[in-house]
Amino acid sequence: MKKFILAAATLALMSSASFAGNIGVTMANTDTFLTVLQKGIEKAAADAGQPVQVEIAENDVSKQLSQVQNFIAAKVDAIIVNAVDTSATAPMTKAANDAGIPIVYVNRQPIDVDALGPKGAFVASNEADSGTLETKEVCKLLGGKGDILVMVGDLGNQAAVQRTKDIHEVIATDECKGMKILDEQTAVWDPVKAQDLMSNWIAAGHKPAAVIANNDNMAIGAINAMKAAGWKMTDVVVGGVDATQEALAAMKAGDLDVTVFQDAAGQGKGAVDTALKLVKGEKVDAKVYIPFQLVTPANMADYMAKN
Repeated sequence: MKKFILAAATLALMSSASFAGNIGVTMANTDTFLTVLQKGIEKAAADAGQPVQVEIAENDVSKQLSQVQNFIAAKVDAIIVNAVDTSATAPMTKAANDAGIPIVYVNRQPIDVDALGPKGAFVASNEADSGTLETKEVCKLLGGKGDILVMVGDLGNQAAVQRTKDIHEVIATDECKGMKILDEQTAVWDPVKAQDLMSNWIAAGHKPAAVIANNDNMAIGAINAMKAAGWKMTDVVVGGVDATQEALAAMKAGDLDVTVFQDAAGQGKGAVDTALKLVKGEKVDAKVYIPFQLVTPANMADYMAKN
């Protein structure tokens, strides 16, 4: 899949290999959140009059590395990567560094984030805040006690690891130590897998006071399973992360209780801005953070049109 935003109409008929001064972008996939992130990149590039070539890796590590290598061969000015597997980023970083091309990772923190060098950067939101905000609010709603089920994202993704760590750290505090994890399993960010997992938990006899998911897609999957089983959503607290439009609709319906706004469009713009600065030789922070924001039924209207 390829999408081109061109700075001038005369470039529209040229092949991607002949682009001069463009930014190559490789996205892990096109799920709900990442689609917003991609659109944010495309809009920021268009606003800057900057040609950008977007490729989708379809959750394939080898395909993503090949895309980066192709960008290098095409002599792009910079590369933006939304990593398929955050533990497999080193070869992409090395290839870009060896070619002297700036590389900016967005949303998903690369394993080599502290070794990106002067032509590398990471743009995202600080994951130490995401699961923390989510779980503290769930704790508040539960009065600091109750059994919980934890849905984990892709274990090869730093965000899933950190958000799950956040959950454990919050329930270890004095205010929330009455919360107990009944089970914790991955549903790899996917709503269908999350629905299946929740259905299995229900069949096993689990009756949680809350379900805490690493993202909204899994929270929605869990909600679908509970509703299919005839559960009243007023009896279970459900939390997610991202504040997608689907999640906000679920919150408006009274099914989702907590989410955390991750500014996908803001991250996209931040990635483009950082890449352009690196191309110009300007110094940038190694880590550029776009703040997370807690979303509840009390303030959800403020976020209805943001993601």
